[in-house]
Amino acid sequence: MDARNATIAVVGAGDFIGAAIAKRFAAEGYLVVAGRRNGEKLIPLKAEIEAAGGRMEAQTLDARSEEAITAFLNNAESLAPLDAVIFNVGANVRFPLLETTERVYRKVWEMAAYAGFLTGREAARMMLPRGKGSIFFTGATASMRGGSGYAAFAAAKFALRGTAQAMARELGPLGLHVAHLVIDSGVDTAFVRGRIAEARGPEAAANLEKDVLMEPASIAETYWRLHTQTRDGWTHELDLRPYGETW
Repeated sequence: MDARNATIAVVGAGDFIGAAIAKRFAAEGYLVVAGRRNGEKLIPLKAEIEAAGGRMEAQTLDARSEEAITAFLNNAESLAPLDAVIFNVGANVRFPLLETTERVYRKVWEMAAYAGFLTGREAARMMLPRGKGSIFFTGATASMRGGSGYAAFAAAKFALRGTAQAMARELGPLGLHVAHLVIDSGVDTAFVRGRIAEARGPEAAANLEKDVLMEPASIAETYWRLHTQTRDGWTHELDLRPYGETW
C-alpha cells in the first residue's frame, strides 16, 4: 500500500463496524485516528492494522464533549489533512416508554444526536478551506421509523438523520460529501447473536443461515465506495441489509 498524506477520523471506533472501517481505510494508505470511550480497547485494532502495514492513532474520546471532539479532530488534522470523518457512535437501547427515564432519553440523545452534530460541525470547519472531504454518519432502522420500546433511540437517530440532511444541503455545494447510511439489519456480532439466543434459543443463534446478518467488512466496503465517488454522482443516503432481511 502507498501511504497517503491524509487522515481519516473514526468517532466511535467500536469492535465491529468502526473497526472494520478503520481497517478498510488503513488498507488504502490512510492514517487512521480512532476514538472511543475506552481507548485502551483500541490496542488490539491498532496492532492488527500496523501488523498489516497500516498506520493508526488510538485515543480515548467522549464524543458528547465539545472540547474533546474539537481536540480529537484538531489532532487528526495536525497529523495530515483530514480527508474523511466517520461518526459511528451507537447508543442502541430498548426500554418500554414508562421505563424510559429522563436520564436514559437525554444520554441517548447526547450520544447519537448531539455528538453527531459536534463531529459534523468541527469536521466541516477543517475541510471547508480545502473544499473537499467526506463526512459520513452511521444510522439505523430507527433512523427511519420508531419501533416499540425505542422512543429514545429513534428520537436520537431521527435527529441525526435531519442533521445530516441539513449539512448535505449546506456543505455539498461547497465541496464536502455528507452521507447518512442506514444499517437496516443485525450485524454479525456476539451481542446480536446473544440477543437472537435469548429470543430463539442458543441453537438458532449458532446455526444462522449464511448472510442473514451483515458482516462488518461488507459495511466498511460501502463506506469506502462512498468516499471514492466522484462528485457528479454523490450519494447522500443509502440503506444496507442482507438479502434475507424483511423490510
